[in-house]
Amino acid sequence: MRHRLNLLREFSVPLLAGVVLAVVWANLDPAGYHSFNSAPFIGGLSFHFISNELFMVLFFGIAAVEITQSFLPGGDLNPVSNAVNPLLGTLGGVIGPVVVYTCMNIAFGSAALNNGWGIPTATDIALAWLVARMIFGAGHPAVSYLLLLAVTDDAIGLAIIAIFYPNPTMPVEPVWLLLIVLGMGIAWFMRRLNLRNYWPYLLIGGSLSWSGLYHAHLHPALALVFIIPFLPHAKKEHKHLFDEDRNDRTPLARFEHEWKVVVDFGLFMFSLSNAGVQFSNMGTVTWLVFVSLIAGKAIGIFGFGWLASRLGFRLPQGMKLGDLLTAGMIAGTGFTVALFVAGEAFADPGIRGAAKMGAIFSLAAACLALVLAKITGVVKRT
Repeated sequence: MRHRLNLLREFSVPLLAGVVLAVVWANLDPAGYHSFNSAPFIGGLSFHFISNELFMVLFFGIAAVEITQSFLPGGDLNPVSNAVNPLLGTLGGVIGPVVVYTCMNIAFGSAALNNGWGIPTATDIALAWLVARMIFGAGHPAVSYLLLLAVTDDAIGLAIIAIFYPNPTMPVEPVWLLLIVLGMGIAWFMRRLNLRNYWPYLLIGGSLSWSGLYHAHLHPALALVFIIPFLPHAKKEHKHLFDEDRNDRTPLARFEHEWKVVVDFGLFMFSLSNAGVQFSNMGTVTWLVFVSLIAGKAIGIFGFGWLASRLGFRLPQGMKLGDLLTAGMIAGTGFTVALFVAGEAFADPGIRGAAKMGAIFSLAAACLALVLAKITGVVKRT
C-alpha cells in the first residue's frame, strides 16, 4: 500500500487528476463548478480560499525548506560559486519568458494583457522533477541542475507575486508587515532558545506572518517563506534537492518529511480549485503564456547557461549543451505556480481563464522535451 502511495506521489497523479476533473467539470457544468469553488466549504471559508490562501502556505513552505537547505554547507547553492551557472540559467529562465511575452503582446496582444508577464516566469517543481528523471535518469547531473533552477525561479516567482500582484481593489497597507517582522523575531528567539519542535514556529511565527500579509493585502500563501529559515537545521547538508535524508531529525527536516506527503496529495485540491477553465475562454493571452513558457524558458536558460560557461562558470561535470537545452524545455512546464500567478494577474474572469489555459497547455513541454532529448542525443543515467 505504501509503495502504491509513493508511486502516486512520484508521478504527480493527484495534481494531474485534479486538473482533469476541474477541466471536465468546468466545461460540462460551469455553474456547478464555480458554485462549488466559491460557496462556503469549511467554517464559512470557500474551497478556493482554503486551497489558495491556506493550503498553498504549506506548498511554498516546502519550497522554502529546499531553498534554505541548498544554502547550507554541502548544499547545491553552497558555495555560491558552484551555483553560478544554474543561477544564471535561472535568470535566463525568468528574463526569457518575460521578453517573449512582452514582445508578443506588443505585436499581437493589447494593453489589457500587459499584467500577464509574470505568469510564465516560474517552473512546476514536481512535474519538472518527474519529467527530468524520465528523460535523464536519476543519476544525471541535469536533474539537480533543473531542480535547483526550478526552486530558485519559484522563489523569484514568490517575490513577483508579493511585489507586482497585490489585490487591485485593496491598496497595500505596509504597516501590517510589522507583524511579519514580529513573527520573524519570535522565530529567531525560539531558535536561540533551541526549541526543537517546529510547531511553535509555525503556529506563532507563521500565524503572525500570515496575518500581516493578509491585512497588508498581499498574498498570505507566502507566510512561511519568512519563518522557515529560522527553524533549527543540520550544520551541513548531505543530500541534493528533493532527496530525503532520513538521518536528519532537525525541525527543518522533520517539517519537510512530515508535510511533503500532505502537500503532494493536497495538490489535487489546488489543481481542482484553479484548473477549471472552459475551452471557450481561450484567447490571445493563452498563446502568449504558452509560447512564453515553451520558447522563452528554453531560449533563456540555454542562452544564459551557455554564456555562463563561456565566462568560466562551467556546467556540472557530465552535462552537455544538449542536456542544457533539454532541461530548458522541461522548465517550460510552468503549471502550478503559473496557475497561481494567473489567478493574481488578471481581475477579468475571461482573461484569467484564458491565461490559465496557457499554463495548462504548458504540460506539452514534457512531450517536446522527449523529442528534443532524442535530437540532442541525451544519454540516460540511472
